[in-house]
Amino acid sequence: MEIRVLARQGLGIREISRELGLSRNTVRKYLRSCAEQDRAPRSGRTQKLDPFKTYLHDRVRAAHPAWLPATALLIEIRAMGYDGGLTRLRVYLRSLKSIKAPEPLVRFETDPGQQMQVDWIVFRRGKLPLSAFVATLGYSRASYVEFVTDERLPTLLGCHERAFDFFGGVPREVLYDNVKTVVIGRDAYGPGLHRYQPAFLDFAKHHGFVPRLCKPYRAKTKGKVERFNGYLRRSFYNPLASRLAQDRLSLDATTANAEVVRWLRDVANVRIHGTTGQSPLERLLLEQPKLQQLPEPWRANLPSASVPTMPPPSRFDDTPLQHQLSVYQALLTEAR
Repeated sequence: MEIRVLARQGLGIREISRELGLSRNTVRKYLRSCAEQDRAPRSGRTQKLDPFKTYLHDRVRAAHPAWLPATALLIEIRAMGYDGGLTRLRVYLRSLKSIKAPEPLVRFETDPGQQMQVDWIVFRRGKLPLSAFVATLGYSRASYVEFVTDERLPTLLGCHERAFDFFGGVPREVLYDNVKTVVIGRDAYGPGLHRYQPAFLDFAKHHGFVPRLCKPYRAKTKGKVERFNGYLRRSFYNPLASRLAQDRLSLDATTANAEVVRWLRDVANVRIHGTTGQSPLERLLLEQPKLQQLPEPWRANLPSASVPTMPPPSRFDDTPLQHQLSVYQALLTEAR
C-alpha cells in the first residue's frame, strides 16, 4: 500500500526504494502487480448490456457492410427488456466498429411554405428493384417517404400528390436533381431557362409550384433531403432489411411502405431535429398555414399521347397518411 501511495504522489522507483528501504526490483515488482490488478476486470459483476451483446453482435454482422445506429438498436433491445442507457450501448457498438464523423454541411434556411426538396434513393437494382421517393419540407424538416419499384414519370407524379396530401398543402417551389422525368434540356433557352418535361411542367402549373434544379454535380444543394436520406437508410431500411434477412426474407415495397408509415409517424417526424432543435411535427404545424391549398386532382391539358397514366393511390395499411391537426396536437402533448 505504501508503494502504491508514494507512486501516486509522483515519486519514482529510486525515490520509493530509498524512502522505504527496499530494493528497486522489489518496488518495481509491486508496482507492476498493482497495475495488473487495476487492469483486471471485476469478476462476478454483470453489466446491464451483457445479456444483449450476442444479439447486438449478430445484428451488426447481419447488416454488414451497412452500419446500424445505436438509437435504432436501442429500440430493439428495450423491447427485449434492456433498461440501461444509450451511452453504454454506444460504447459497446464502438468496440465493434469505429464510426467516422460526418462531414459538416452548410445549409440555407427557407421560410415556412417556401420549399420542398425531392430525391430518389436507390436500395436495390436488378430483377427486384426497390427505390424510395423522399420529400422534405425546407422549414419544418417534415418528411414523406414512399417505396416504389420504378422511377418513371407516372410514379413520380403520383408520389408528389400523396406527399402534398401528407403535408396538408403545396409549397411554392420544389427542388430537384437533373433527372429526365423533370428536365429534358438544362439551360435550353438560356442560363437558368430550362426545358422541362411537358407533362411534369403541366403538373407543376396545376399545383402552383415552381420547379428548381440543383447545380450540376452539386447534390448537396438540397442538403436537407440528402441528410434525411442517410437517416432513412441507417435508422429504417438497414434495421428492417437486416432483420428480414436473418429469416431469409427480402424486403419488398409493400412491406416497406407498411412499416415506413408508422416509422414516420412515431419516430422520424417526432424526433428532435439536430439543426432546428425542434421536432419536424412541431414546425409542420407552423408551416401548414403557409402552404398552398391542395387543388383538384390533376388532369393534363396535353395531347393524350403525352399524358402519363397515373398509378392508383397506394394502400399501405389502415393508418391514414394525413391526420387532422388535433391528432398532431395530441401527439405533442403526450411527448411533453
